[in-house]
Amino acid sequence: MGKTAQKRLIRKLELELFLSQMEFQPSPKASLEQYTVSEAIAAKMLYLAAYTNGDIVGKKVLDLGCGTGRLALAASYLGAQFVVGVDIDKTAIKTASENSKKAGFKTDVQWVLADIGAVTGSFDTVLQNPPFGVQKRTADRKFLEKALEVSDVVYSLHNHPSTDKKLIQRLRSDSGGLLQVEPSPFIARFVESHSGVVKAVYAMLMTIPRMFDFHTKLKHDFVVDLYLIKKRKL
Repeated sequence: MGKTAQKRLIRKLELELFLSQMEFQPSPKASLEQYTVSEAIAAKMLYLAAYTNGDIVGKKVLDLGCGTGRLALAASYLGAQFVVGVDIDKTAIKTASENSKKAGFKTDVQWVLADIGAVTGSFDTVLQNPPFGVQKRTADRKFLEKALEVSDVVYSLHNHPSTDKKLIQRLRSDSGGLLQVEPSPFIARFVESHSGVVKAVYAMLMTIPRMFDFHTKLKHDFVVDLYLIKKRKL
């Protein structure tokens, strides 16, 4: 069942507070690059999609590789008509379901345990935080391909193509923490080859704690790019 669209404007800090109550992945797998998107990144991403571009409220939304469900739950909280979260990891889906119960009446999300290749149907908007391809090169391409297959609008997070210390400093000093940058030529070409167009790319600063044995620092700051992609009209 869908639900009525959210009529009240939800503040970004309120959205971050909602997301902060969600449980993390209890046993993240390095092979799947299961890095939970931070409250700040998720809030900026969803705020842009919902209130700047009108792609969440009253829409059918799909979260590919949903993990513990943060993006899906936030979309539902903001007033999406219907939300589906898909992930191949059983523990992630279980945690997402528990997070959904914790949110109670505020959300309405259908969780699906499956490889994203099994996804069919049609959605208004796809939200995704795919593997960045650090462990397995081009792992994010499968997500982009599926997103453009089932939706006209895609919001997708990707690793910034280089270590840009000046950009990191600018993001640290910028109160909005969202700067428009050029797309990766590789991602742009891949998107175009699958009937899509990169409309904008926004750089954000992401911090992850030490999670795996190969991590050498207690925390790591890096730039993540949010791609706004639209299907090319024939």
